[in-house]
Amino acid sequence: MTDFTAPRSHTQLRAMKTAGRKIVCLTAYDASFATLAANACVDLLLVGDSLGMVIQGHDSTLPVTLDDMIYHARAVRRGAPHSLMVVDLPFMTYATPSQSLDSAARLMRESGAQMVKLEGGDWLCETIHLLSERGIPVCAHLGLTPQSVHQLGGYRVQGREDSSARRIEADARALQEAGASLLVLECVPTPLATRISAALTIPTIGIGAGPDCDGQVLVLYDMLGLNPGKTPSFVRNFMQDQTSVSAALSAYVNAVRDGSFPSAAQCFSA
Repeated sequence: MTDFTAPRSHTQLRAMKTAGRKIVCLTAYDASFATLAANACVDLLLVGDSLGMVIQGHDSTLPVTLDDMIYHARAVRRGAPHSLMVVDLPFMTYATPSQSLDSAARLMRESGAQMVKLEGGDWLCETIHLLSERGIPVCAHLGLTPQSVHQLGGYRVQGREDSSARRIEADARALQEAGASLLVLECVPTPLATRISAALTIPTIGIGAGPDCDGQVLVLYDMLGLNPGKTPSFVRNFMQDQTSVSAALSAYVNAVRDGSFPSAAQCFSA
């Protein structure tokens, strides 16, 4: 049964953090899976530019366009009309504050998104302030930022060195101060994510960032074991021992809510 009490705004996500209730997030790219995720009581659907890899077959997220994101977000919205939905702004659609405003406004207007997600550190503060001031909630994204894969030298854990950890912590505080409503932490050591989550008043959503984030997200195809390549170490295959996709989604939701996911096997040490 669809959970009609699921959060419908970023302010409700913050209330969940305050109450200590874990936020369950999952990527979605089409109407059918979005419906199943909503029925499993997933709190937040992320239409991620990861679709470039799991749907389109690219080796990175960089080729994804704004038109692609709008197309898939519309499909997700039709499948889950009552779900809270955040949508990625793809590579080079927010290089300047003015471009960001144009891209985000189009995404919100044409897709039904309630929040946009941007990857990057304190260089985004002006952009986040501009968007939030004009009524566009923003989800920030730190740690491993896939749109910067070439700059980072690959898909590697970030924040293991003291200097890198300090920069990520400082960026997190700056992005919150600029007006970010949510923060994704990807592939950072558990102690770093724990410190950031405790320091911020906005919720943190972890992916490969340990159990102390305020919520968790996985790529839908990864958690269903549909990844034809190497499965990331922070992923658990929730389709194992289940007889249906719906059962696997429910198992994921329950594991995030009761704190059994992620376990130590899906975390990174400092």
